[in-house]
Amino acid sequence: MIEFRSVFYAFDDVPVLGELSLTIDDGEFVLLAGANGSGKTTLLRHCNGLLTPDTGQVLVDGTPVGDDLIAARSSVGMVFQHPRDQFVSATVGADVAFGPENLGLERTEIDRRVEAALEAVNMAGRDDERIDALSGGEQSRVAIAGALAMEPTHLVLDEPFTGLDEPARRSVLARLEALSADGTGVLLATHDLRDVLGLADRVIAMRDGQVAVDGPPEDAREELEGLEVRVPDR
Repeated sequence: MIEFRSVFYAFDDVPVLGELSLTIDDGEFVLLAGANGSGKTTLLRHCNGLLTPDTGQVLVDGTPVGDDLIAARSSVGMVFQHPRDQFVSATVGADVAFGPENLGLERTEIDRRVEAALEAVNMAGRDDERIDALSGGEQSRVAIAGALAMEPTHLVLDEPFTGLDEPARRSVLARLEALSADGTGVLLATHDLRDVLGLADRVIAMRDGQVAVDGPPEDAREELEGLEVRVPDR
């Protein structure tokens, strides 16, 4: 479970999140919708301690993130909008192994996690391939694998379809659907719900750093009008 308790955060004295309270349950597939600048990315980066609230608390599984960053980052896997921003190694296998290696795990356990994570995103056996030679969709899947290798309870993704062509989008969508079915919680930030609304258990929409909509997809559709969010045609 991820909990935001009266979280306030400002950048250069400009409020970005304003006294925001929110709970994301285990196993939920949640869409975090809103226009650019609504606070989506800032909220996501609080989930595993990339940002720290000015006031309020963020808790993962009941523990404040700042009290145990390793536990938070193991439980909440983060995938950035531009996967290249998070790659730290030249090859697929080395990059996916980076997180588990930093947990100090045994080599056999690291190898097991890398193999399982790459299999989960249909990249099995491609450990030695260079990341810079992959397509955009393949890079996105490697980024997801890197998060999965930490064996998180929640997978948090920031606009994961940016720059992907249609086959790549479908591939990533299929992976997210399968992960959700296996019990991984998904928190996906987007301004375009057309491909993902049918996968969601819940839609949260933000405006000016506050929660403007929070409900099941069938109820949220009408409330999203005026929030610069694209919804699928009925």
